[in-house]
Amino acid sequence: MGIVFGVGLLILSPKINQTPVEYVNTGDWNAAAQKEAVEKITHLQTPESVKAIYMTSWVAGTSDWRSHLIEFIEKSELNAVVVDVKDYTGRIAFEVSDPALAAVGSQEKRISDIKEFIGNLHEKNIYAIARISVFQDLFLAKKRPDLAVKTKTGAIWKDYKGIAWLDPCSREVWDYTVQIAREAERAGFDELNFDYIRFPSDGNMKNIAYDFCDFKYKDPPSGKIPEDGPMGKAEQLENFFKYLSDNLKDINRPLSADLFGMVTVNTDDLNIGQVLEKAAPYFDYLAPMVYPSHYPAGFNNYKNPAAHPYEIVYQAMTEASRRLIAASSTPQKLRPWIQDFDLGAVYTAEMVNLQKKAIYDAGLSGWMVWDAGNKYTKEAY
Repeated sequence: MGIVFGVGLLILSPKINQTPVEYVNTGDWNAAAQKEAVEKITHLQTPESVKAIYMTSWVAGTSDWRSHLIEFIEKSELNAVVVDVKDYTGRIAFEVSDPALAAVGSQEKRISDIKEFIGNLHEKNIYAIARISVFQDLFLAKKRPDLAVKTKTGAIWKDYKGIAWLDPCSREVWDYTVQIAREAERAGFDELNFDYIRFPSDGNMKNIAYDFCDFKYKDPPSGKIPEDGPMGKAEQLENFFKYLSDNLKDINRPLSADLFGMVTVNTDDLNIGQVLEKAAPYFDYLAPMVYPSHYPAGFNNYKNPAAHPYEIVYQAMTEASRRLIAASSTPQKLRPWIQDFDLGAVYTAEMVNLQKKAIYDAGLSGWMVWDAGNKYTKEAY
């Protein structure tokens, strides 16, 4: 299976001989120079309750700052870190080993010692999660405008922040995402986390077009088109979720999905294609971003939801748990993102702890904490 990016054939890597924790990867890319290469990759088992902070790729590549955060993790209740492998810029944060993926040109050596970095995390028993921003991608949208979300006149569509998006229905984009995920696993990451797995919003939605989406008929990855009605954004994304799951099964690492916080209480797809029940079968963990600051004024009659962290998070997680049980899934898949940043209210240690308490009171135990600047309220952990 392969896809052409104008610079060479991007070929999905062969199946890897492995066990759940440790295995040998031959690194065979059909290149003579690598036929003899044997690489030992080790992974940590997923903690029973993941308690993680987010780290940008730039911070991960800055030795003193990342050492400071690693020390913080060691001295706190934290046991995991989420690191950007690909952010909204579309840049892969370290040098890749797959020549075909390297030929795309998206790698940027922000983390020069990625394997040593993850090895250090593992030595300290810190679980490493790779964050991959999927459809937000400035780099590939510019390099391959045919794969980008378009305006109705055929130009590259951008949201209000000036960020371009890849077409959520493009199989080439799906394969590219699988390749990046495999590269992250080879680097040593223990879990693969997918963000921006949705249709775009926050832009001129009246002037948007998707070249690869067929909203008239169902078009599963098999290529067969059953005559059972139209396919909306939610069904298109569900196909993508299934594709990820099917094509990454052999590496035997947990997959997690970042979802809008409102998916926990809304049963429609919010016009972005995300429905809780449609994501649940294909991921080991679901991470709704239940940042209280991101709920609209008036939500549940709260003039300022950001000032009510416990109530917002508790409702989100109890409702999400109820829905997963009703869908014959399990609430134990839920591991929400919570906030440790000031927006709508000052987020003190107490405000952070109220979010954690809401999660525990809802019968859950894991969480991940977001601060774009990576400056965390240490007393909260």
